[in-house]
Amino acid sequence: MSRLPIPTVDSAPEASRPILDAVHKQLGVVPNLFRLIGTSPVALGAFAGFQAALSRTLDVKTRERIALAVAQVNGCDYCLSAHSYLGLNLAKISPEEMTLNRRGASGDAKAGAAVGFASKVASLRGHVEDTDIAAVRAAGFSDAQIVEIIALVAENTFTNYLNEVARTDIDFPVVLAKELA
Repeated sequence: MSRLPIPTVDSAPEASRPILDAVHKQLGVVPNLFRLIGTSPVALGAFAGFQAALSRTLDVKTRERIALAVAQVNGCDYCLSAHSYLGLNLAKISPEEMTLNRRGASGDAKAGAAVGFASKVASLRGHVEDTDIAAVRAAGFSDAQIVEIIALVAENTFTNYLNEVARTDIDFPVVLAKELA
């Protein structure tokens, strides 16, 4: 059971409801994460804006791969479950590829550079080496895209931390960080 109450859409603060309604229109449901963030209209608005802006960067597969890598680093079962579901159903990433992504790798060299860099940024809390930046550049990422990868790490770290603090009830098929072989 979640340690922070998760409101229904109807019991969420009035200022959060338009964003929650938009999530419902997009996904057909309002996952627990969004309703939890909706407890604070300010946090929900900030998150929705950040997420919307970042949805226009890189490609959906790379964004989902990064989300899986960061969730694994942070041990967030809620986000691993959500992004495994989205990876399979939205981004069409194979289960084998998602396992690689959780390890900070990919079967695709360019994606592997982004995922590996994101994993290092998350695990080293930004204290990466010059060689790490050189590797992601050598894979074909611009400096703007490097900033976007870091922004995706930050976005996912927020949801990882919130879900871990709250112990948000998982409303996707469950994937556990500790089960990665």
